[in-house]
Amino acid sequence: MERYPGIFVSKVSTEEWEPDPEVGGEMHVLCAGLEVEAGLSRFPPGGDQPIRWTLPARETLLVLEGHARIEIAGGPTLGLGAGDMASLPKGAETTWHLTTPFKEFWVLAERQADI
Repeated sequence: MERYPGIFVSKVSTEEWEPDPEVGGEMHVLCAGLEVEAGLSRFPPGGDQPIRWTLPARETLLVLEGHARIEIAGGPTLGLGAGDMASLPKGAETTWHLTTPFKEFWVLAERQADI
């Protein structure tokens, strides 16, 4: 997917998926580096078990299909559907309840901007 040095291109409709052992489902990695990783995750129908995941970096996501109820330990519960975006802090302990099929675009960013 790296078409030119540092330039990555793919499609939401890709058929190139690999198992995601951390959270189940499948993932399609667009790019991966020291400070940022981006890609797609999908969960087919029937994968309705809660997913517990502690974020290794800030995660910003866009729901493309389905619905997610994300419980954040010590924080709010988010309800996100297709077209909704969220950004969660590094270290957040989350429990995801998905309505499948579910697909999201995500970006994990290790470095934080000084804002």
